[in-house]
Amino acid sequence: MRLKKYTDYALRVLIFTASKRNGELARKKEISEVFHISENHLAKIIHELNKMQLIETLRGRSGGIRLAREPKDINVGDVVRAMEDDFHLLECFDCATNYCVITPACKLKHALHEALRAFLAVLEEYTLEDLLTNKEELRDYMGLNG
Repeated sequence: MRLKKYTDYALRVLIFTASKRNGELARKKEISEVFHISENHLAKIIHELNKMQLIETLRGRSGGIRLAREPKDINVGDVVRAMEDDFHLLECFDCATNYCVITPACKLKHALHEALRAFLAVLEEYTLEDLLTNKEELRDYMGLNG
């Protein structure tokens, strides 16, 4: 199972934003510089996270982004499910495009479907808060303690 970069970057945006101190806003430009992600790509991700009501965006010169919820209330599994638009691990996972002749007798689909459910179930056990237990170390790597 491989997640899209879009999902990876969304999780990084949440981690970065949650790592800010005392209500300090995160800015698209600084996230872009820290993670080497284009600002245009980040704009799409930030828009999506805002639509999901995970972050709030404040416009203007002193604007930026902040979490809209407490980190303990942001479930990693929910974020991954929302950001990923395709969990079709094999051709046979999508009835519309499945041309595999062995599908009716194949057990692989069932095994992979079970693995996918387990993968998502593990992610659902974590919140953003769980990903921040080493917040000061994360801040060091992101250059936020300087």
